[in-house]
Amino acid sequence: MESLFWIMLAAAVAPVIAAAVPRRLVPEVVLLLAGGMLIGPFGLDLASVTAPIDLLNELGLGMLFLLAGYEIEVDELRGEGGRRALGTWLVCLVLAFATVWILGTRDERHAEVAVAIALTSTALGTLLPILKDMHLMGTPFGRTVVNHGTFGELGPVVAMAILLGVRGPEESLVTLVVFVGAAILVAAVPTRLVPRATIVPGLVRAGAETTAQTTVRFTVLLLVSLSALAVVFELDTILAAFAAGFILRRVLPGGDERLETKLDGLAFGFLIPIFFVTSGMGIDPAAIADAPLTLVAFVLLILLVRGGPVLIATLRQREPDGSPSFDRRDSVRVALWASTGLPLIVAVTAVAVDAGEMSAETASVLVAGGAVTVLLLPMTATLLERSHVTRR
Repeated sequence: MESLFWIMLAAAVAPVIAAAVPRRLVPEVVLLLAGGMLIGPFGLDLASVTAPIDLLNELGLGMLFLLAGYEIEVDELRGEGGRRALGTWLVCLVLAFATVWILGTRDERHAEVAVAIALTSTALGTLLPILKDMHLMGTPFGRTVVNHGTFGELGPVVAMAILLGVRGPEESLVTLVVFVGAAILVAAVPTRLVPRATIVPGLVRAGAETTAQTTVRFTVLLLVSLSALAVVFELDTILAAFAAGFILRRVLPGGDERLETKLDGLAFGFLIPIFFVTSGMGIDPAAIADAPLTLVAFVLLILLVRGGPVLIATLRQREPDGSPSFDRRDSVRVALWASTGLPLIVAVTAVAVDAGEMSAETASVLVAGGAVTVLLLPMTATLLERSHVTRR
């Protein structure tokens, strides 16, 4: 309980400090990580990750990706923008493996596959609150960022399941297909047994405004059920959380404002801050101080491998009349947003460390690099946008 107190204190202080920073240029996520570093074993050693806190940490990570999956519009992904984002991510993946191969090291503990996957990620779950606060959701710019962010999260999750699974790639692929089939079954059975028009509105009316909180409980049940299924198939629970978000959106295609408000309260008010604070507790400042060039190189590689292809794709994006969809400044902003990564970097390095393929020191440096992207890239994109508006 003492550790949870310090974690929640760091979580409560972070948004206050973020609001005090002029223009809110320092993302709350960075402050949560910094708070975790301060109270963790590499800082003041006030808190540790015990089994109950680790469970809350897993639930926080799951809620982060569930909400990211819930925000995704499947119709948008099927369109030209989604196909462009998928093709761009595949280019990023090839470029990442080529870069890691060229820079290859003899030290197997650096886990080249994990590093390559980390280079292609986008922190969509982290970016969504910022996009909402800036009223960019639903705009052409926001949809483009979400499209690239979707495949920047889903692609690395699938790559992790196949390439970093406990089985070989072929068997992991088969297992992944079976899991997807099981997830589809979970989504389909309820709507086949009872008409959707009866299920969802009925639950919302009957339990949404009572102590039963039926819709919230069913959402958590969906998340936990798919997470347990992922454990059975020996897959990462991030995939299960993403699938839960997709399923929830399928059941509520038009969304439900009351449910979304309550999920935001549960997720961003409690579980997700715990995930980021505990992630910060695992960062070793001494390891970062010993390898500053590695930190800088990793951030630059993210900009090259992830940002470069997204920039080119956005510059080539055209409207139906053949005119560019975005000018150069906005294209750079999309690339900066898409290059922002953290949760998946935390996840992929954790998998590599648990498998004994990456040292904890290297993982600390990579996670710190992800934190740097969250701190600097959205800030830079925001400053570019505001500078552009001022000049107009």
